[in-house]
Amino acid sequence: MELYFVRHGKTEWNLEGKYQGGHGDSPLLPESLHDIDLLAKRLQDIEIDHMYASPLPRAKTTAETLIKDLNRAISLSIVDDLREFDLGIMEGRKFSELENEIPEVIYAFRHQPKDYDYSLIQGESFEQVAERTTNAVKKIVADNHEQGSIVIVSHGAALVTMIQSLLGAKVDDIRKNGGLSNTSLTHLQYNNGEFKLIKWNETGYLHKKLESSDTI
Repeated sequence: MELYFVRHGKTEWNLEGKYQGGHGDSPLLPESLHDIDLLAKRLQDIEIDHMYASPLPRAKTTAETLIKDLNRAISLSIVDDLREFDLGIMEGRKFSELENEIPEVIYAFRHQPKDYDYSLIQGESFEQVAERTTNAVKKIVADNHEQGSIVIVSHGAALVTMIQSLLGAKVDDIRKNGGLSNTSLTHLQYNNGEFKLIKWNETGYLHKKLESSDTI
């Protein structure tokens, strides 16, 4: 089975440097529609059997737009457990403000997950997100009889945690390959109970220089 993980298109809050967790959301930027079309061109030669997306509008809209741009009858299923981290009091707040107010929490979230104290922001832990998202992916794999090609559209931090956990990484190593960019593609293969990384954070098809606000 081939699994293609897509981070949603860039949003207004991404551009503004605001945290956008499991309860926050903002519209896709106009440029994101162009990026999704470029992603569709990258995927045009792949026979996609099914698409799955987080229920949050930025991910759901990305998936719906991708299907439209592929111009194929691809079924889309919304899976609640593919949503982003619950970021509690961080939702909608600017990175820069929180780096001043709670620097240890922000540093741990971005660079050192084992030290992340989610209770301080009344949110969700890496362990909790890893469990719910990997369970969701394993159910998707089983529902598709462990064969074919599927696309999963989700969110930056949730995807990093989900994918690295599927690959067997411990919480300490969740960030070892860095983050994921908006409208990026990460490719895993599944065979006999094992997930194997083929490509991490592919963005070349976007034909642009990435900005710091593109990746988390």
